Amino acid sequence: MNNFLVTGGAGFIGSNLVLALQARYPDSQIVVIDDFRSGDFSRLNGFAGDLVAANLARLDLNERFGETAFDAVFHQASVTDTRVDDQFALIHDNVEGFRRVLDYAELRRVPVVYASSASVYGIGQTQAIEEGTPPEPANAYAFSKVQLDNLARIRSYRSPEWRVVGVRCFNAYGPGESHKGPMASMIYQLYRQMIAGRRPRIFPDGEQRRDFVFIEDVVALTIQALQAPESRVYNCGSGESISFNEIIAVLNESLGVSLASEFIDNPYPFFQPYTEADLTLSRLQLGYEPTWSPQRGIREYVKRLQNQG
Repeated sequence: MNNFLVTGGAGFIGSNLVLALQARYPDSQIVVIDDFRSGDFSRLNGFAGDLVAANLARLDLNERFGETAFDAVFHQASVTDTRVDDQFALIHDNVEGFRRVLDYAELRRVPVVYASSASVYGIGQTQAIEEGTPPEPANAYAFSKVQLDNLARIRSYRSPEWRVVGVRCFNAYGPGESHKGPMASMIYQLYRQMIAGRRPRIFPDGEQRRDFVFIEDVVALTIQALQAPESRVYNCGSGESISFNEIIAVLNESLGVSLASEFIDNPYPFFQPYTEADLTLSRLQLGYEPTWSPQRGIREYVKRLQNQG
């Protein structure tokens, strides 16, 4: 493959994907689209391709790229702040941006790998979640991701020979997320509190469990998704759940401190108390095998953060 289009390429997952593609395919031509609402220019230091600064939901891809022959489109662009109150703006840009990508790619039969989200599963799960679990979105962001899945399914039915593959990412964390501020992973936020000598703040009683997946595993599965045998959605996680109490214990050990948790009220009604990815399908059809357990990934992440100063 020679030519890739990556939307949202200045964001956390997008920028890691772009730099991984550039390293894996050094002769490739990569085009990034980003409006820098959720991204940051510093995430693309070292990028040697073409950048289009534009709002994807308002960009005419046919006019902009004409007959450029892309070999694949990776769609990562999204309004990612789950606290956004303007439902129209969030849903419009997330859904209409994806619609424009599909319109462009379907006409040319260019395979699309897009970012779905484990947030679509809602707040009522108590065990490992399979892709066939009915969606129960608890906020506008999750609802918009359900609409992406719906659009992908409708288009793939219409063009069965064309591949549209969703990567349903659980809680991604790792290098390159610091620009996200309050929307960075809880692992990063707890690290920042503890490295400053403050007690880590979590919701009572700290036994909420999440599937945290290291960014390198997210990128690996996203690229592997190009080889999917069919159009569908695949879970992307570590395949393990870890409690916030356990995360703090690993951070204490890694930082050489002993900071007790401070419990604060949870203001978010859409907070997911339990997530764990069932990876059966991702393993079977994509050959995906996560490299980083949550405990090992957290320790590695702390090392890299400390090396960066």
